[in-house]
Amino acid sequence: NVSPETIRRSMSILSDKKVVKILLGSGIIVLSKEMASQFILNFQDEESISEIRWKLNNLFQKRESMDQEIVTLTNQMIDMYKYRRLNVVIPVEVMLPNNSNVIGKSIGELGIWQNTGVTIIGIIQNGQVIISPGPYYTFSKGDKILIVGDETAIDCFRTFIHEFHKTAPAVHTDDKGHD
Repeated sequence: NVSPETIRRSMSILSDKKVVKILLGSGIIVLSKEMASQFILNFQDEESISEIRWKLNNLFQKRESMDQEIVTLTNQMIDMYKYRRLNVVIPVEVMLPNNSNVIGKSIGELGIWQNTGVTIIGIIQNGQVIISPGPYYTFSKGDKILIVGDETAIDCFRTFIHEFHKTAPAVHTDDKGHD
């Protein structure tokens, strides 16, 4: 159903375009078939232009969204590259065996760095992290030891905490024979 107001507006537009003539109280007369056909063609063109405009707006929105995603991903990549250098030294967590002979002994007393080549950067004890424990820290049952070092040193440390006896193993040396 079309309201009388919509019909009145439509006829007014057609009258302005010289397609029809409105006779008050008598009705409407079509002035020109050609003008009516031209109006329909123009209307279709306007409809097509409107549709193209809508499609363009939609594409611009998609492009803006893609541009934003590209910026986000680029920033993530830059951050990853920037902080990648910080991840060069990755700590390794080693669980101290409950039957290890190092329990009750201090880091300094055992000469951990001198005997294995690793650096202890932290201890997790009962869920608490002790950062940089120092030479006086005494190992306890259940300790998780956070260490850094090359693969050889880490393997040496694992062997050390499993096989330590009262006398420490041979001193760990670098490739040049230095302590």
